[in-house]
Amino acid sequence: MLSRLGALLQQAVEAQEPSFDLLEAFTEHWKGLTHYYVETTDENTPVKETDIPWRLKQMLDILVYEEKQHPAGETGPCLEYLLQHKILETLSTLGKAEYPPGMRQQVFLFFSRVLGQMQHPLLHYLNVHRPVQKLLQLSSNALCPVTEKEEMQFTAVLCVKIKQDPALLMYILEGKNLLTEQKPPEQLCSPQGEAGCRQGESLSTNGEVTASPEQDREGRVGNTSRTSQEGKPKNSVSSSSPPRKEKNLISSLINLCKSQKSRIALKAQENLLLVISVAQPAAATYLVQNSALSSLVTDHLCDLYNTVPTSADPADITSLERVSWRLQNNSTDEGSFPGKESLDAFFGWLDYCDHLVREAHPVVAAALTDAISKKLFQGILRPQLLQMSELGILTSTAMLTAMVRQISAPVLLQETVIFLLGTERGPEAITDSPQHLLRSQLIEHCNHLSDEISLTTLRLFEELLRKPHEHVLYNLVLRNLEERSYIVHHQLGQEDRGIQEQEHYEDALELEEDPYFTDGLPDAGFRPSEKPTPSSLWGPARPDEKTEVNEIILSFLSLVPDEAKTSACLEEAGYDTYVHDALGLFHECCATVSSWNWPQAPKPLETCDPQAVFYEGHFLKVLFDRMTRILDQPYGLNLQVTSVLSRLALFPHPHLHEYLLDPYLNLAPGCRTLFSVLVRVIGDLMQRIQRVSQFPATLLLIRRQLMGLVPGEQIDHLTLLQGVVVLEEFCKELAAIAFVKFSPEGPA
Repeated sequence: MLSRLGALLQQAVEAQEPSFDLLEAFTEHWKGLTHYYVETTDENTPVKETDIPWRLKQMLDILVYEEKQHPAGETGPCLEYLLQHKILETLSTLGKAEYPPGMRQQVFLFFSRVLGQMQHPLLHYLNVHRPVQKLLQLSSNALCPVTEKEEMQFTAVLCVKIKQDPALLMYILEGKNLLTEQKPPEQLCSPQGEAGCRQGESLSTNGEVTASPEQDREGRVGNTSRTSQEGKPKNSVSSSSPPRKEKNLISSLINLCKSQKSRIALKAQENLLLVISVAQPAAATYLVQNSALSSLVTDHLCDLYNTVPTSADPADITSLERVSWRLQNNSTDEGSFPGKESLDAFFGWLDYCDHLVREAHPVVAAALTDAISKKLFQGILRPQLLQMSELGILTSTAMLTAMVRQISAPVLLQETVIFLLGTERGPEAITDSPQHLLRSQLIEHCNHLSDEISLTTLRLFEELLRKPHEHVLYNLVLRNLEERSYIVHHQLGQEDRGIQEQEHYEDALELEEDPYFTDGLPDAGFRPSEKPTPSSLWGPARPDEKTEVNEIILSFLSLVPDEAKTSACLEEAGYDTYVHDALGLFHECCATVSSWNWPQAPKPLETCDPQAVFYEGHFLKVLFDRMTRILDQPYGLNLQVTSVLSRLALFPHPHLHEYLLDPYLNLAPGCRTLFSVLVRVIGDLMQRIQRVSQFPATLLLIRRQLMGLVPGEQIDHLTLLQGVVVLEEFCKELAAIAFVKFSPEGPA
């Protein structure tokens, strides 16, 4: 019995001794560190030449070792000593004073290691999160290359802790629980009952307790104007007060994102992404309300936009490949050009903003999107796009085109589309004053006196049409085709239809079959019938519809007269190449619109408004007007016009099938379709080629020059001849698209 009691006493003594020794060693190292400031007389001695780094390392090791010796959640005497004697508070003050030189680095390192290596939750303690806030204020000031690495490590540890426990965000940003307006639970404060977790208290930069000012909020958070109803957060936050420019974790991370060291900047961006992706709605709302996140991110984006030189070539801007924020672009490579470094920086940060919006909680994403819309879109881009200076219009449109290409986050894309096109979805009218000034001006720029502005703006609309957003196509085109008022609404007998279609053949200048192109269509068997069958083209084609499908395809293939065709003489790829390309693009469009719930057949005529007056809309009007001048426009501009029209024709909407690709429509008076515009262009061509000597040979030479087979030389009627080449290619593209969309051998 006595031996057992003696063993227990011995175990108790052995358990007590390490604790006593650890605390004594810990206090010894801390006193040794503080004595340095009492005894030293040389203020210029670097900290690395003193014993301070060694003593801090010993203190850290003692804290980590002590924690391993105690059960989880139990506070050891050394940790209690650190909290009671405000050691972290003192160290943060020494780091701010930067005495001795290099002390700030040591303080950042000590904080990072203590918070990162210890498993005990520390950031809830007032005497921990208060000095943490002071250090964050230091790192929010101007970048210091000497301490960047240590600051990055410090913020990285905090971001990981927040990701693990989003409630810590309230302590790190503000030091109090603003959401409940209550002080944190007693057990979260120092175990000695240390004061400080008092309701309504915040800290000034000198560490004194002062009354906390009322919290400002981000403007219109979550209630982003014109955002889609799907996915909109219910608990939106809004206020007319501007956000406070506080110095905290967010401002520190944004500051580090601007570092010239690519690794530091990338790590800071990853850590910021970690913070804003918190899933808890309360933490996300708190982040929006109590930090200038949206303002800081957007201000940096606007600053980078303004650093792009006005002398940058718009062609270089629009041809710039998509930039990834994770990849550091080298502006000194072979593809470098003046201003590329600034462009890479801007579009890299734009890609990062796009990624932030995509990954963030909906409340944070809405706040970021709203800030970008207000400051960049409305504040900078809109005045530039509406200005009178042609150079300014050209550069800003090129930048906008590249931005549209870069943006992919649904919420940010929605805001971009609404900014450019507005929210209107009702049919347009010829007499309407512009409902959306920017949309009207951009469309007018497609018909600008400056061919460069027209070309650049057409590229912008083509990029918009590539975006997976239903409102783009509906706003520009579909809303004007809804009532099908471009065709006569009364029912015609089959005999009348046959007569009209026969007259349509005559109007089309007696178009004939082109044997070169029909050879490329497998099993097409094109032979012009006396009159097409009236069967429907909508939905899966049936065997008895093949004749009508063939007639439609043949109408486009034989639209250009034989004397204006040159491709058959150059051993180019056959028509099947155009079909293959159209098939790939068509499948791409089908995948894009698969969730848009488009109808499979046109709206029945009996349900359409017979009194509706057709207007093709501003956008199609400008495109058709451009097509009528294809023989008088530069080659590059013609290519861009036909590229946009081909993109429209590819969309699998029945009204687009009908309006753009059916040559046999019974058009209402005063209406025009793409085919009727092409017929008029061919009529003009037939008159003008009579004035060109040796037209076929000259046209063939132009074609060979455009293909790079022969060197270029000055030729009369160059614009006309180049327009003919584009016209022939465009008709083949339309025929291929019609084959893919209508033919039984097409999409299947």
